[in-house]
Amino acid sequence: MTDANWIDAALTAARPQAVGALLRYFRNLDVAEEAFQEACVKALKNWTKNGPPRDPTAWLIFVGRNSAIDVVRRQAKQQPLPPEEVLSDLEDNETAIAEKIDGADYRDDILRLLFICCHPDLPATQQIPLALRIVSGLSVKQIAKAFLVGESAMEQRITRAKGRIAAGEIPFETPDPIERAERLAAVAAMVYLIFNEGYSAAANEQQARIPLCEEAIRLIRLLLRMYPTEPEIMGLAALLLLQNARSAARFDAKGEVVLLEDQDRKLWNREMINEGLALIDKAMRHRQPGPYQIQSAIAALHARAQTADATDWIEIDLLYGALERMMPSPVITLNRAVAVAKVRGPAAALTLIEPLEERLSGYFHYFGVKGGLLMKIGRNGEAREAFNRAIALANTAAEAAHIRMHLDSLSKK
Repeated sequence: MTDANWIDAALTAARPQAVGALLRYFRNLDVAEEAFQEACVKALKNWTKNGPPRDPTAWLIFVGRNSAIDVVRRQAKQQPLPPEEVLSDLEDNETAIAEKIDGADYRDDILRLLFICCHPDLPATQQIPLALRIVSGLSVKQIAKAFLVGESAMEQRITRAKGRIAAGEIPFETPDPIERAERLAAVAAMVYLIFNEGYSAAANEQQARIPLCEEAIRLIRLLLRMYPTEPEIMGLAALLLLQNARSAARFDAKGEVVLLEDQDRKLWNREMINEGLALIDKAMRHRQPGPYQIQSAIAALHARAQTADATDWIEIDLLYGALERMMPSPVITLNRAVAVAKVRGPAAALTLIEPLEERLSGYFHYFGVKGGLLMKIGRNGEAREAFNRAIALANTAAEAAHIRMHLDSLSKK
């Protein structure tokens, strides 16, 4: 028997490649999505009984493609088959499909899909939500929560975007160099979101979700080859590498979260860190600062510190201040508060974040940070209340367990 959690995580990780390939085959977003969903249903039945295939993504593409072909053939009894340019190579056998899966077209399908989702004719409010739904497979509820809008409103955005693609208003073809340059910022943001979808996985899903992080890093390398002198692409590549380098130290043997300052730095991937440091140093020499470069510079300061106590928190505070001015956000201010607590004390950090509570009322990390700061200045009753709010908002069991640890320490006082 194959663990159900593993299957769910594997299906999520395979989604970008599978939907991208199915879209290339059928040139119809709804057909590609439906084919992938049908393949997932069959995977739940087959993998639970027989175990996972050697290459889950290839299996899903093959099964999804066959399912969609069957649907097309059934429909063909009432209407003519689509022309060759719309539905190609329907008679390929499994060997031919395997060759396609190993080819360059397959490897670039996700990048093509990202550029399609980020087409400028789609409103900005639809681009990334559509890509999150199609590429990363997030639910409408998850996307709505991330964008702080209602679920029905987000459903309408995504439906409108898909409708425009289905109506042929958004071309399937890979955009030319000028169009790619115009969409670069939106595509870079999407790559970062794909990475975070894998990186934020719980410990029991981490192994199966690693492919999402790896795919995001592969995509950013592709973008870096296309735009080798673009500082923000260098900065994003550095950021992903520096974050991913810490993966092995982020959870303990029980699957509980290990905070950055408590991680065993010997487990950090030094080769990946060195590559990330070289990239951010190269980006900074262009003297064109941007949000990804600043975030990667913060990650670089953590990576360069031999111990947690050696971290340059003053410089991190300054960098977060620059990031706040560049792209004001309550989440950035919340992150800055951690540095402020180290530099000027927990009371100053608490003063910084308290005005954010209304905007971050549904955000787990806000109440976790607030509870920690309150605990440090001895306001234990308020800390307990904040920790309870955090537990109610926890996205994973590991997050909730980490907060309960603080609650246990409070009850001993």
